[in-house]
Amino acid sequence: MDNQVFKNISKIIERDAKSATYKFALLRGVIDIIQDNSPYIKLSDNVVEIPLGLLVDKWLFYYYPIFESEVVIPQIKGNNVKLAFHSHFIPILSHYKGKGGGLSVFYNELRIKHISDEINPEFFNLVKKLKETITKMPMKYIGGSISESYYSIFKYTSGQTLKNTAKQNTQWLVDSCGTFSIPIEYYEAFRLLGSFISGTDNVLFKWAEFSEKASGRVLSTGAIVNEILKFPVTERDVEASKKLYIEILAKNGSVSCVWSGSNLAKYDIDHMLPFSIYKNNDLWNLLPSSPPTNKSKLDKIPSLNLITKQKELIIHYWEVIHQYQTERFMNELQISLLGNYTKNNWQQSAFSQLLQTSKYLIETRGYPEWQY
Repeated sequence: MDNQVFKNISKIIERDAKSATYKFALLRGVIDIIQDNSPYIKLSDNVVEIPLGLLVDKWLFYYYPIFESEVVIPQIKGNNVKLAFHSHFIPILSHYKGKGGGLSVFYNELRIKHISDEINPEFFNLVKKLKETITKMPMKYIGGSISESYYSIFKYTSGQTLKNTAKQNTQWLVDSCGTFSIPIEYYEAFRLLGSFISGTDNVLFKWAEFSEKASGRVLSTGAIVNEILKFPVTERDVEASKKLYIEILAKNGSVSCVWSGSNLAKYDIDHMLPFSIYKNNDLWNLLPSSPPTNKSKLDKIPSLNLITKQKELIIHYWEVIHQYQTERFMNELQISLLGNYTKNNWQQSAFSQLLQTSKYLIETRGYPEWQY
């Protein structure tokens, strides 16, 4: 990999002109998508294509807690100046605050089902404005410290016209917002070192430092970081899975440990890909395990050999979950494991992506491997 790429990234973070936090949000979003090992990422020749909808999705959850915060966190220079899409966020914040739960309720609707019908037009307008802002502002100007041309790193390809449909969720964002591309060498840099690039010395803290300065030093970097880092999924949530396996127990009389295959009278719900690493409470990721086995696994990544060995049982549980919780299961599976693969023969496509994600977490990210 060319060292010049890392030098360019450093220059962009340190030297690119900034009047708002857009560039930080763009870099953070792309890094997060790549670090998620999204199944929608497509390598083509010397570029990597990514759905713009995934980036819009990230921005929704980055800026929601900032705009919801009781403490005003400046995101743009100038007194009483607001980001281009700030006013479009207001009805969304008000609606979900009224429903109780705020950010978490918004997250669950967008990811698991779809945005509430009563707020559908306002959400559509917000997405439209986010799409316009991302493509006409940071994507256009980022890289100004290393090139005099616009769109020097990020190139946007418009897809079908954004339409206000009845069912607006993350998959709708992916399908409706077109794609953008980056050179493959930047993709590799973000893939290998993205967690460091977005760490305390770069994107997140530079974002917070910007807001601190914009507040006239009234706010501290630490206080701002706490708001910026809020994530809609903060705790392990296995209640839906517990209820599901209770039903299976009542029907079949036993549940098997996903890792050993032994029948269980008592069991834990294990995050196959650990919550501490993957922050994922999707039903496909929650499978029964014996308590001693779950305790032994802790926050390790199951080895590729172990996952392959237990393939039949893993897919069996997926099919059972699909039978009981079809809509939620398929929505979550599509976003996390299927991507653009057809839903026909979804079992094999999803299992292949599970293996790829585990391999990435072990071999590239360096998380410890677990063998039963």
